[in-house]
Amino acid sequence: LFPKDAGRYITAGVWVAERSGVRNLSFHRILVLGKTHGACRIVPRHLRHMYNEAMAAGEELKVAVCIGLDPWNLLAGGTSVEFGVDESRIASALTQSSLGRPVDTVRIRNGLTVPAEADYVLEGRLTKETHDEGPFVDAVRTYDRVRKEPILVVERVYRRKDAVFHIIVGGLDEHFMFMGMPREPVIYQAVSRAVPHVGAVRLTEGGCAWLHGVVSIRKQHQGDGKNAIMAAFGAHTSMKQVVIVDEDIDVFNDRDVEWAIATRFQADRGLVVLHEVRGSSIDPSGRDGFTSKMGIDATRPLGSDPAMFDKATL
Repeated sequence: LFPKDAGRYITAGVWVAERSGVRNLSFHRILVLGKTHGACRIVPRHLRHMYNEAMAAGEELKVAVCIGLDPWNLLAGGTSVEFGVDESRIASALTQSSLGRPVDTVRIRNGLTVPAEADYVLEGRLTKETHDEGPFVDAVRTYDRVRKEPILVVERVYRRKDAVFHIIVGGLDEHFMFMGMPREPVIYQAVSRAVPHVGAVRLTEGGCAWLHGVVSIRKQHQGDGKNAIMAAFGAHTSMKQVVIVDEDIDVFNDRDVEWAIATRFQADRGLVVLHEVRGSSIDPSGRDGFTSKMGIDATRPLGSDPAMFDKATL
C-alpha cells in the first residue's frame, strides 16, 4: 500500500506451526515473491525458535497461514505467552465466553489443524532459503529495514466460497489493536506480582500501541512505583517508556496522565533510566535492537498530605 513497500504483502495472516509437541499461533507478514513463494519476517520469538530447531535438524517446518479469521483467533495470534502454551486455547476460551462454543477446527493435508472459519489457508513449509524482506511500513509508521528472511513455499491453498481477503494496514488503529492490546494483560499480570493492586494498563496510541505504556496502581509502599516500572519493562521488552500513576488517574485519558506527571512527579526521585537494554526491532532510534528506557513514577509520594495532590472539582 505504501509507495516504498518492497511489493505486495500478506499482512493479516495468523501462522499455525507445530514441532516436538509444541503448537504456536502468531502473526508474521509475507512479501509475495510469486505464485508459490514469499519472504516472511519471522521475528525472534516462538516461531523463529521452532524454525531454528527444524533447520538445525536438517528439516523444513510445516506451517499454515490463516487469513480472514474471527477477532478471537486474531487476538490469540497476537498474544505473547510462555513457549509451549498453545494460543489456540486462548482463542477457544474467548470464543466460548463470547459465543458459547469452542473454536471449530479442521485438519489439512500436512497434518496441522486450523480454524475452520478461516477464509483462506495457505499450506506450506518454511525452507532454509532466504530472501530480502522489506522495506515495509510497520506499527511505528516508518519503513522497517531490509533483512534476509526465510522463504515460505505454498503447496496448497484452501478457501471458502464467500472468502474475504483480510489485510491490516501498517501503523493504523487495527494494527495497534492486534499488536498492542494482547500485550496489556501480560503487563497487568507481571505488575500484579510486583505490587498489591493494579488498576489498568494501556499501551498508548501515540507510542504506536507498542513502545509507550501507562499503568495505574494502588500505592501502599514507598518503592511500589519503581517496582511496577521494572515489572512492566520485564513483561513487554519492546516498551521503552512507561508511566506509573495512582488509581484515581484515567490511563485512557492523555490529559489526565500528563496532569499526574505535572503535579506528582519529580525527576530527581521518580525517574528510572535504563541504558543499553533489549528493545524493539521496529524502533528506528534503537541500535541493533537495543535501546534506553525511561520509567516515570507519577504516583503520590507517601508521607505527604494526600489532599495536596487531589484534583479539585466543581
